[in-house]
Amino acid sequence: MLGIVAAVLFFISFLINAADIGTNDVFTSANVMLLGLTALALHVAGIGAGRTRHSNGRRPWSRS
Repeated sequence: MLGIVAAVLFFISFLINAADIGTNDVFTSANVMLLGLTALALHVAGIGAGRTRHSNGRRPWSRS
């Protein structure tokens, strides 16, 4: 999920930079890119992956 958020933030950053859109000092292309890098780092670290742990350690569809 955070990988998708990072991709959207990178795309918004690209649009701000490519279209030369004037924004305030908080919402600049570099700041949006840094938010995207943060989301990407969290995604790579495994945070927000949406995985749940099972009590017995097996996959629910395995029969072994």
